[in-house]
Amino acid sequence: MCLSGKEIKNLIFVIVAILFYSSTINSQTTFEHISNKAIYNFIDELANDGIIHVNTVIKPYSRKFIYEKLSEAGKSENINKRQKKEIEFYLKEFSIESDSPKNPYENNKYNIIKKWSDNSALQLDQLGLFYKDSLFTFSLKPIWGIDYKNNTTGSVRHFWGGLEADASIGKHWGLYASLRDNSITEILAFPSYFTQDMGGNYKVGEGGRPGGDFSEMRGGITYSWKWGDFGLIKDNLEWGDNYHGANILSGRTPSYAMVKLHLNPVKWFDFNYHHGWLVSEVVDSANSYYTSNGDYRTVFRQKFIASNMFTIIPWKKINFSFGNSIIYSDVGGPHPAYFIPIMFFKSIDHTLNHGIDNQNSQMFFNLSIRKIKHLHLYGTLFVDEFKKSRVGDDTLHNFLSYKAGAKLSNWPLKNVSLNYEFTQTYPLTFKHRVETTTFESNKYNLGHYLGDNSKENYFSITFKPISKLRLKGEYFYAVHGNDYQYKFNQGIDLDALPILKDKTWDNETYTIIIEYEVFSNVYFKLLYQYSYIEGYDVDGLTAQDYLNKFSPVFYQGKQNTLGFGFNIGF
Repeated sequence: MCLSGKEIKNLIFVIVAILFYSSTINSQTTFEHISNKAIYNFIDELANDGIIHVNTVIKPYSRKFIYEKLSEAGKSENINKRQKKEIEFYLKEFSIESDSPKNPYENNKYNIIKKWSDNSALQLDQLGLFYKDSLFTFSLKPIWGIDYKNNTTGSVRHFWGGLEADASIGKHWGLYASLRDNSITEILAFPSYFTQDMGGNYKVGEGGRPGGDFSEMRGGITYSWKWGDFGLIKDNLEWGDNYHGANILSGRTPSYAMVKLHLNPVKWFDFNYHHGWLVSEVVDSANSYYTSNGDYRTVFRQKFIASNMFTIIPWKKINFSFGNSIIYSDVGGPHPAYFIPIMFFKSIDHTLNHGIDNQNSQMFFNLSIRKIKHLHLYGTLFVDEFKKSRVGDDTLHNFLSYKAGAKLSNWPLKNVSLNYEFTQTYPLTFKHRVETTTFESNKYNLGHYLGDNSKENYFSITFKPISKLRLKGEYFYAVHGNDYQYKFNQGIDLDALPILKDKTWDNETYTIIIEYEVFSNVYFKLLYQYSYIEGYDVDGLTAQDYLNKFSPVFYQGKQNTLGFGFNIGF
């Protein structure tokens, strides 16, 4: 039995109401987007140095949480001179999240309206309009950017612009919104491309222009208390410790709507859950129809995700996380069983779909260890399909993706970080034979950016000589094997498909990035990149077929790419 839309709303209202009346502590929640790599990397660095403790398996963080961690780190005697300056710099951006009813920018010398408006600030160094009193906090900030790249193939220009706003009302309510329009002269992030660019729902060739345009709207309304928060949001999620692509939820798909719950009742336990409305892009012919004007109205089939993650901290600075998810469809709408946050969803599926085709379920595990000061050891295991009978059989494999890595920060050299990460994914992981239950939204894989039957070695070195300046060198080698389809008529059992038997595509890339943050959320970036991306003649397809499927033309072959970027906001 499924609940109607009205019953679902009532269910959500009851859950929220229970939480409302159980709490009296001030703690509003709005989220800092995962594309703000600088602040996420800095929080991670402080955790690696043992200055703060953070559960890094789940992102995004709330702005309030970031403010609290920066404030905590600022009181430490173990931070170096550069870290102290960066903490002071970032606290200027996040101080609007403090519990003080006073606007932190009200008397700032860069506030150009302080003579005309109490509690308000129009900031030049923070680039935004800010208001704060004992009841209401509001900020409105511009978003604008350009990213330009050039190599022997030609040039690619990406422009974007928009606005973002954050607000809190009273002790518990938070609201946020971000609207960004994008225009790019060559699309670098189609669903089949093995890139880490954020995906978009493109209007290709709009107005006769090359490339494509897309709009991305994120935001939500949240209710928070001392040990948790609950929200109805549309945003990007990243699950799994990583420095070069998460392999549980990568966050690179277009954002989707969800109800999201986070609980942290004690220091040794953290819990996250979300139920999302994915976009299947699979046409529902039964519900598609012709309008009275003769136009055909296409309707997509409904598709949902329910996912949870339990984090146990048995010893300080050792986090063990485990959880599960399910992609489901064709049940008449959102099912109430999947709104129970703590469930093992595969078992529910076996009940609801007894004797018929099941939905698509997954399990995952993450281990993060920071017991040795300056060193972060981490690993992630994504389990798409598992049978004990396959273990120990060299001819069979389970459908898995795993990642292992280490990052060393500020030792033996201060302001220098080293990182190595290895990722491997077995054939057919992240794939599914039923179009409506694939591990995708808008055709973009929710998991690792390389998809199935692939592996990657990644190495980076980062040097921060002074506050706000970052010099980074990266190297990675990624390879994709035979591009298997999830079909039972291939003449071989699916779990016996060879792992990386033949290369269809590989990518060897060296990158140097120089980035400087002039003001809060105002960045200049220079980039040099050498890349060699090849395709191979395999399984009846040519090397060029694989190149065109997995890489934009701009990056194909040997390329020396120069790039420049400038952005305000994210």
